[in-house]
Amino acid sequence: MRHTVFRRLMADEFGEIRAEMIARDHVLSTLGGRTVDQALAAGSDPKEVWRAICDAFDVPWERR
Repeated sequence: MRHTVFRRLMADEFGEIRAEMIARDHVLSTLGGRTVDQALAAGSDPKEVWRAICDAFDVPWERR
């Protein structure tokens, strides 16, 4: 998954402003205690980051 696809999925699910806030501020233990932005900057696979977001925010299976 490309970063642009990841960002589109985030915006579609949470709205652009909330998606940016989540990516910047929400720390996920499944990402090693990092935020989405930190995990992506460190080279994490966007698909794995998306899965972590989906699990943390109970995104329905059909939108994962």
